[in-house]
Amino acid sequence: MIALTIDVTLRQQSFELQVRDTSSVEVLGLFGPSGSGKTSLLEVMAGIRTPDAGEVVVDGRVLFSSSAGINLPARDRHIGYVPQDSLLFPHLDVSGNIDYGVRHGRAEGAHRSTLIDILDLPDLLKRRVQKLSGGERQRVAIARALMTQPAVLLLDEPLAGVDRARRDRIVPYLLRIRRELHVPLIYVTHDESELNAVADRVLQLETGRVVKAGPPER
Repeated sequence: MIALTIDVTLRQQSFELQVRDTSSVEVLGLFGPSGSGKTSLLEVMAGIRTPDAGEVVVDGRVLFSSSAGINLPARDRHIGYVPQDSLLFPHLDVSGNIDYGVRHGRAEGAHRSTLIDILDLPDLLKRRVQKLSGGERQRVAIARALMTQPAVLLLDEPLAGVDRARRDRIVPYLLRIRRELHVPLIYVTHDESELNAVADRVLQLETGRVVKAGPPER
């Protein structure tokens, strides 16, 4: 469970993102059509984009506050981010990609072993990333992000490029992250079944605004 305060305004040419929400959640789902602002909101939280105004607070830690003049750089936010394109390093095998997270985080060997077990990666460690399926690539990207032991993990449509059968096999891995690692997730998807499976609260966005908020069954 993590306490989140998101109160941000971000203007991008003719588009304006304006999101206000306070909640304590394990998995916050962001739902809505393309162009509604879901990815922009993740990038604000990760420190990739700077809002024009507002604040972002994670478990009492202020990541951004326009009034207080606080804007922590991405490397200091302790937030893991897996974008739509998993962006694995093609010159490294699976093991090397996972270990890249160690060099930029604070994980230990026991944590690495736990991640490899939870995400079912032992048989893939020596494989080149070019030989991975879409679902396998996403699991490796999630493991790499989790190696930094983030306070929260941002997932931007992690199953968008995965067929339905493989999606159904990957969702249990996400549930194990929630259940066994106790890492809160902010999860972007267009798929209602994914929301019902993983989220305990959902923000539905349209044209940069929250139009509904509540449990996924609503």
